[in-house]
Amino acid sequence: MNIIIKNGKENYRMKIRYFDNAATTKVKDEVLQEMLPYFSEKYGNPSSLYSIGRLSKKAIEEARKKVANLINANPNEIYFTGCGSESDNTIIKGVAYAYRKKGKHIITSQIEHPAILHTCQMLERQGFEVTYLKVNKQGIIDIDELRNSIRNDTILISIMFANNEIGSLQPIEMIAKIAKMYNIIFHTDAVQACGNVLIDVKRMGIDALSLSGHKLYAPKGIGALYVRNGIEFEKFMDGGHQEKNKRAGTENVAGIVGLGKACELANLHLREHGKHLQELRDYFIAQVQEKIKGAVLNGGMEKRLPGNANFAFSGVDGEALLLNLDAKGICASAGSACTSGSSAPSHVLASIGLSDELARSSLRVTFGEDNTKEDVDYLVESLCEITEKLKNS
Repeated sequence: MNIIIKNGKENYRMKIRYFDNAATTKVKDEVLQEMLPYFSEKYGNPSSLYSIGRLSKKAIEEARKKVANLINANPNEIYFTGCGSESDNTIIKGVAYAYRKKGKHIITSQIEHPAILHTCQMLERQGFEVTYLKVNKQGIIDIDELRNSIRNDTILISIMFANNEIGSLQPIEMIAKIAKMYNIIFHTDAVQACGNVLIDVKRMGIDALSLSGHKLYAPKGIGALYVRNGIEFEKFMDGGHQEKNKRAGTENVAGIVGLGKACELANLHLREHGKHLQELRDYFIAQVQEKIKGAVLNGGMEKRLPGNANFAFSGVDGEALLLNLDAKGICASAGSACTSGSSAPSHVLASIGLSDELARSSLRVTFGEDNTKEDVDYLVESLCEITEKLKNS
């Protein structure tokens, strides 16, 4: 991708190399083309009874099937939302309120997305109790600590499928098995995992799952929530009766159609997509470890998302590193896009044992389908140059 850079009186074209796919992905051309008619000739309100309204309603139900197919759910278990954060809020609050007569204890982990952590903190202010499980240096919870944290009044376990900063993959099937043994609802935030790794909610025993469109080449502003049939949850938004009376508001038809198409494409190409990302990730990690002295990989290698690499560069200021990379047309991040602007070091990196200094020197690189080995070579070359310069400045 090339963009025009305006520098005083001179304009010049710079090639942009994008390595921040955990923050957002581009909308695929096929997805955009599928969406376009629903901004123009197919503009009917899906709640209307006339023909163009019925067209929109039919498009929503077709998209619901495609989302369900990606995770092996039933279509009537899929609810469309505005984003992953809304899905998280809906299920955490919805289950807490629906089952509060049974108990007010929730279990989650210290490295969850803010949409989970802040929602749990809000519930604590309302009298709920929350246990925040620790993780090891690889960012994985301790199954024994999970078992020991379960109480008679535990109503919900929410553990993310894959971490958004270090890519750690949790033992989802084991967590689900334990939850089922104690008749506890199990939810997973799978925003980073959907479209990148295989997810089968039936085989894995997942009761509820959150996903977000803009992490898998669909547009921003659309998400989905899977809730297994039979699980109660209070609705998050009052108003009309859309989404089986669980999410009021006229549906974002174009966004829903885009999400459906993106899920369909992800399902078709999941294996080759994951292989491509893992090859780039492993090549990048090997090159950095070989060429940059003192670079420390945050998290483990085995149980990790295929496209995620997170390094700490000792003695390097992370913000300065990002700005220097940006000057070379490289897009990467220091961590979660949802915590940018915060002066505090990453809660994820702190949880795996990094000092504040190392956490502030960290860089997250997340690969996408358009990245190439040549892109990685340019990134490594740039990192070598910039880290050396910043260490000596």
